[in-house]
Amino acid sequence: MAKSKWYVVWEGHTPGVYATWAECQVQTNGYPQAKFKSYESEEEARRMFVAGWKKAFGAAAKAGGSSGGGTGSRSKSGSAAKSSGEADMDSLSVDVGCSGNPGIVEYKGVYTRTGEIVFQHPPISRGTNNMGEFLAIVHGLAHLKKIGSSITVYSDSMTAISWVKKKAAASTLPRDASTREIWELVDRAENWLRQNSYPNQVLKWDTKSWGEIKADYGRK
Repeated sequence: MAKSKWYVVWEGHTPGVYATWAECQVQTNGYPQAKFKSYESEEEARRMFVAGWKKAFGAAAKAGGSSGGGTGSRSKSGSAAKSSGEADMDSLSVDVGCSGNPGIVEYKGVYTRTGEIVFQHPPISRGTNNMGEFLAIVHGLAHLKKIGSSITVYSDSMTAISWVKKKAAASTLPRDASTREIWELVDRAENWLRQNSYPNQVLKWDTKSWGEIKADYGRK
Protein backbone atom coordinates (compact mmCIF):
# COMPACT_ATOMS: atom_id res chain seq x y z
CA MET A 1 0.00 0.00 0.00
CA ALA A 2 1.44 3.36 -1.03
CA LYS A 3 2.29 5.79 1.73
CA SER A 4 -0.01 8.80 1.99
CA LYS A 5 1.50 12.21 1.30
CA TRP A 6 0.92 15.64 2.73
CA TYR A 7 0.82 18.72 0.55
CA VAL A 8 2.08 22.20 1.38
CA VAL A 9 0.64 25.14 -0.52
CA TRP A 10 2.64 28.34 -0.01
CA GLU A 11 1.18 30.26 -2.93
CA GLY A 12 -2.40 29.36 -3.81
CA HIS A 13 -6.01 30.33 -3.22
CA THR A 14 -5.71 29.40 0.49
CA PRO A 15 -2.15 28.60 1.65
CA GLY A 16 -1.81 25.78 4.14
CA VAL A 17 -1.10 22.07 4.67
CA TYR A 18 -3.43 19.57 3.00
CA ALA A 19 -3.86 15.82 3.48
CA THR A 20 -4.84 14.92 -0.10
CA TRP A 21 -3.80 15.75 -3.65
CA ALA A 22 -7.40 16.67 -4.46
CA GLU A 23 -7.39 19.36 -1.76
CA CYS A 24 -4.05 20.64 -3.02
CA GLN A 25 -5.42 20.87 -6.56
CA VAL A 26 -8.38 22.95 -5.41
CA GLN A 27 -5.98 25.49 -3.93
CA THR A 28 -3.54 25.60 -6.87
CA ASN A 29 -5.56 25.05 -10.05
CA GLY A 30 -5.96 28.33 -11.90
CA TYR A 31 -3.66 30.19 -9.49
CA PRO A 32 -0.81 31.96 -11.34
CA GLN A 33 2.62 30.59 -10.36
CA ALA A 34 1.23 28.46 -7.54
CA LYS A 35 3.90 27.10 -5.22
CA PHE A 36 3.32 23.71 -3.63
CA LYS A 37 5.14 20.49 -2.80
CA SER A 38 4.40 17.05 -1.34
CA TYR A 39 5.99 15.54 1.77
CA GLU A 40 6.00 12.09 3.33
CA SER A 41 4.74 13.16 6.77
CA GLU A 42 2.48 15.77 8.30
CA GLU A 43 5.26 16.87 10.65
CA GLU A 44 7.66 17.57 7.79
CA ALA A 45 4.95 19.31 5.78
CA ARG A 46 4.06 21.67 8.63
CA ARG A 47 7.72 22.39 9.32
CA MET A 48 8.34 23.30 5.68
CA PHE A 49 5.18 25.41 5.52
CA VAL A 50 6.62 27.52 8.33
CA ALA A 51 10.07 27.57 6.71
CA GLY A 52 8.60 29.01 3.51
CA TRP A 53 8.66 28.11 -0.16
CA LYS A 54 12.06 29.70 -0.79
CA LYS A 55 13.77 27.22 1.50
CA ALA A 56 11.72 24.31 0.18
CA PHE A 57 12.37 25.01 -3.49
CA GLY A 58 16.03 25.70 -2.84
CA ALA A 59 16.43 22.31 -1.15
CA ALA A 60 14.48 20.58 -3.92
CA ALA A 61 16.61 22.15 -6.64
CA LYS A 62 19.86 21.05 -4.99
CA ALA A 63 18.54 17.52 -4.50
CA GLY A 64 17.06 17.28 -7.98
CA GLY A 65 13.59 16.79 -6.48
CA SER A 66 10.29 17.97 -7.92
CA SER A 67 8.01 20.75 -6.78
CA GLY A 68 4.83 22.33 -7.99
CA GLY A 69 4.63 25.83 -9.41
CA GLY A 70 7.32 28.34 -10.21
CA THR A 71 10.00 29.50 -7.84
CA GLY A 72 10.28 33.11 -8.99
CA SER A 73 13.47 34.94 -9.85
CA ARG A 74 16.41 34.07 -7.65
CA SER A 75 19.50 35.97 -6.63
CA LYS A 76 23.05 34.56 -6.73
CA SER A 77 22.76 33.70 -3.06
CA GLY A 78 19.82 31.40 -3.84
CA SER A 79 17.17 33.38 -2.00
CA ALA A 80 14.22 34.80 -3.85
CA ALA A 81 14.78 38.36 -5.05
CA LYS A 82 12.40 40.82 -3.42
CA SER A 83 11.40 44.29 -4.45
CA SER A 84 12.67 47.10 -2.27
CA GLY A 85 10.20 47.86 0.51
CA GLU A 86 8.24 44.62 0.08
CA ALA A 87 7.19 42.65 3.14
CA ASP A 88 8.39 39.05 3.45
CA MET A 89 5.09 37.20 3.75
CA ASP A 90 6.79 33.91 4.66
CA SER A 91 7.39 35.22 8.17
CA LEU A 92 6.03 35.44 11.71
CA SER A 93 4.31 38.62 12.90
CA VAL A 94 3.81 39.47 16.58
CA ASP A 95 1.82 42.12 18.36
CA VAL A 96 0.47 43.08 21.76
CA GLY A 97 -2.97 43.96 23.05
CA CYS A 98 -2.85 46.39 25.97
CA SER A 99 -5.83 47.74 27.94
CA GLY A 100 -4.24 50.84 29.44
CA ASN A 101 -0.53 51.54 29.52
CA PRO A 102 0.39 50.32 32.07
CA GLY A 103 -2.54 47.92 32.04
CA ILE A 104 -3.61 44.40 31.16
CA VAL A 105 -1.25 42.95 28.53
CA GLU A 106 -1.60 40.03 26.15
CA TYR A 107 0.27 39.11 22.99
CA LYS A 108 0.25 36.69 20.07
CA GLY A 109 2.21 35.54 17.03
CA VAL A 110 0.72 34.67 13.64
CA TYR A 111 1.97 33.49 10.27
CA THR A 112 2.08 36.68 8.22
CA ARG A 113 0.74 35.16 5.03
CA THR A 114 -2.26 33.32 6.46
CA GLY A 115 -2.96 35.02 9.79
CA GLU A 116 -2.97 31.60 11.48
CA ILE A 117 -2.30 32.00 15.20
CA VAL A 118 0.94 30.27 16.18
CA PHE A 119 0.91 31.20 19.88
CA GLN A 120 -1.14 33.44 22.14
CA HIS A 121 -0.35 34.43 25.73
CA PRO A 122 -3.32 35.01 28.02
CA PRO A 123 -3.80 38.41 29.68
CA ILE A 124 -1.17 39.49 32.20
CA SER A 125 -2.60 41.56 35.04
CA ARG A 126 -0.31 44.60 34.73
CA GLY A 127 2.44 45.61 32.31
CA THR A 128 3.32 47.99 29.50
CA ASN A 129 2.88 47.88 25.75
CA ASN A 130 6.64 47.71 25.13
CA MET A 131 7.11 44.88 27.62
CA GLY A 132 4.39 42.91 25.86
CA GLU A 133 5.99 43.56 22.46
CA PHE A 134 9.35 42.42 23.83
CA LEU A 135 7.87 39.21 25.22
CA ALA A 136 6.09 38.51 21.93
CA ILE A 137 9.31 38.76 19.92
CA VAL A 138 11.28 36.52 22.28
CA HIS A 139 8.43 34.01 22.45
CA GLY A 140 8.44 33.98 18.64
CA LEU A 141 12.20 33.44 18.43
CA ALA A 142 12.07 30.62 20.97
CA HIS A 143 9.21 28.92 19.13
CA LEU A 144 10.93 29.16 15.75
CA LYS A 145 14.18 27.81 17.20
CA LYS A 146 12.28 24.86 18.65
CA ILE A 147 10.83 23.90 15.25
CA GLY A 148 14.04 24.71 13.34
CA SER A 149 12.70 27.64 11.33
CA SER A 150 14.81 30.62 10.23
CA ILE A 151 11.94 32.82 9.00
CA THR A 152 11.85 36.54 9.78
CA VAL A 153 10.01 37.91 12.81
CA TYR A 154 8.15 41.20 12.37
CA SER A 155 7.18 43.61 15.16
CA ASP A 156 5.82 47.14 14.87
CA SER A 157 7.73 48.26 17.99
CA MET A 158 11.21 49.68 17.42
CA THR A 159 11.62 49.95 21.19
CA ALA A 160 11.00 46.23 21.72
CA ILE A 161 13.27 45.33 18.80
CA SER A 162 16.07 47.41 20.34
CA TRP A 163 15.55 45.66 23.69
CA VAL A 164 15.86 42.28 21.97
CA LYS A 165 19.11 43.33 20.31
CA LYS A 166 20.48 44.53 23.65
CA LYS A 167 19.10 41.42 25.41
CA ALA A 168 17.62 43.67 28.09
CA ALA A 169 14.26 45.38 28.59
CA ALA A 170 14.83 48.99 29.66
CA SER A 171 11.39 49.45 31.21
CA THR A 172 10.78 51.92 34.02
CA LEU A 173 7.74 50.00 35.27
CA PRO A 174 8.16 49.59 39.05
CA ARG A 175 8.71 46.11 40.41
CA ASP A 176 5.98 45.43 42.95
CA ALA A 177 3.27 42.90 43.70
CA SER A 178 1.06 44.14 40.85
CA THR A 179 3.81 43.77 38.23
CA ARG A 180 5.45 40.59 39.50
CA GLU A 181 3.99 38.39 36.75
CA ILE A 182 5.22 40.43 33.80
CA TRP A 183 8.63 41.09 35.33
CA GLU A 184 9.11 37.36 35.89
CA LEU A 185 8.32 36.77 32.19
CA VAL A 186 10.64 39.58 31.11
CA ASP A 187 13.48 38.26 33.29
CA ARG A 188 12.97 34.82 31.77
CA ALA A 189 12.97 36.28 28.23
CA GLU A 190 16.20 38.20 28.88
CA ASN A 191 17.80 35.03 30.19
CA TRP A 192 16.73 33.12 27.07
CA LEU A 193 18.32 35.77 24.85
CA ARG A 194 21.59 35.59 26.77
CA GLN A 195 21.72 31.80 26.52
CA ASN A 196 20.54 31.28 22.95
CA SER A 197 21.50 32.28 19.41
CA TYR A 198 19.12 32.31 16.46
CA PRO A 199 19.34 32.86 12.68
CA ASN A 200 16.10 34.82 12.38
CA GLN A 201 15.99 38.48 11.44
CA VAL A 202 13.86 40.68 13.72
CA LEU A 203 12.53 43.52 11.59
CA LYS A 204 10.25 46.53 11.94
CA TRP A 205 6.87 46.11 10.26
CA ASP A 206 6.29 49.10 7.95
CA THR A 207 2.75 50.01 8.98
CA LYS A 208 2.64 53.06 6.72
CA SER A 209 3.41 51.02 3.60
CA TRP A 210 1.88 47.62 4.47
CA GLY A 211 -1.04 48.44 6.78
CA GLU A 212 -1.50 47.11 10.30
CA ILE A 213 0.71 44.19 11.29
CA LYS A 214 -1.05 40.85 10.75
CA ALA A 215 -1.08 40.05 14.48
CA ASP A 216 -2.83 43.34 15.30
CA TYR A 217 -5.55 43.17 17.97
CA GLY A 218 -7.57 45.92 16.31
CA ARG A 219 -7.99 47.98 19.47
CA LYS A 220 -6.73 51.34 18.20
